Amino acid sequence: MLLIRSLLSHVFRASRPALITSLALGSLYTHAANASTDDAKTVRIAVIASFEAGKPTFNGASEIVRRDGWLESELKKRGVALDYVTVSTSAVATQVNEALANRGVDFAAYGDLPSIVVNAEGIKTRIIVPGGAGMNTYLIVPADSQAKSLRDLIGKRVAINRGRPWEYQFRKLVDQNGLKFSDFHIINLNPQAGAAAIAAGQVDAEFTLSESFTLEDKKLAKIVWSSRDEPADWRMRAELWGTDDFVSHNPELTQLVATAFVKAQYWISQTANQNDFYKVAARAGVPESSVRRQYADDSVAWKDQWSPLFSAGLEQHYVAEAQYAKQTEIISTPVNVSTFFDTRFVDAALKQLNLTTYWTAPAASVAAAAAR
Repeated sequence: MLLIRSLLSHVFRASRPALITSLALGSLYTHAANASTDDAKTVRIAVIASFEAGKPTFNGASEIVRRDGWLESELKKRGVALDYVTVSTSAVATQVNEALANRGVDFAAYGDLPSIVVNAEGIKTRIIVPGGAGMNTYLIVPADSQAKSLRDLIGKRVAINRGRPWEYQFRKLVDQNGLKFSDFHIINLNPQAGAAAIAAGQVDAEFTLSESFTLEDKKLAKIVWSSRDEPADWRMRAELWGTDDFVSHNPELTQLVATAFVKAQYWISQTANQNDFYKVAARAGVPESSVRRQYADDSVAWKDQWSPLFSAGLEQHYVAEAQYAKQTEIISTPVNVSTFFDTRFVDAALKQLNLTTYWTAPAASVAAAAAR
């Protein structure tokens, strides 16, 4: 663990502090993989959590899985414990990838770019349950700014958390405008620090996620661009990932985890549960009004936003993002993304839950949108 923390200290000082890129971590994983994981007695899932009065609330489907209790109950019947390993919103990629490298978790619900990075370093994982249509990204400026587009920010200070999943979407926006990262003064800040910098006028813009609505509601910022009007591939993705080693040795336990997350996404996708979900999501530290605005007027229907189906659009997204990671030297080793997609567990879950026809349209719509 001391070795890991030393390596992380070095990574934090590098240009992309949220990424674990040391070959030493891959070596650590390879060494540890020699240990057998047959007949696992604990299932460990890394989840993004916010804390209020010392009590954690998880993000998205992870919170519904916990609240439902089905997974914990089913594992207990088999003499297996369930351990949620919480990671903070300010350092998700680093904490999850450290846990994966140290064999501290078996599953992780987190974003796309860090997942590509960890696979490039030899820590093999695969997608067990796709997370849906993905999350929109936003470009915001201070409330009194005269900027109306990215081009108005040339030469200005733009905050973005380098190495986090939405860096890829920012690059797409930069490319779309015929610009380069060097056309801006990029400041590497996590979303919390970026929001504070926007409010204090210390940066001219920030590229971020749903925190944008909270700042806009407080009249501290305004949104000048959103991925809502772009093809589906412009959205930031997050999936439920499983380590190759655990999945290979524990297919029955993996199926239980997959079924629990499909159950959760099905529950969220029902219109009757939408308001309840907003309240649950708001307990993670984002005002309910901001959560509602995040999903309002979206081009993707509410049900389809939570589809766990593997689609052509999903594969295209990871192919393109892996190419970006290699081209920009975020990773040094190319990644074969075809190894990411393990459809067996979602297929079985949908049959078990009698949902094989519930999400038929989203796969086609996502693929079509990505091809535009």
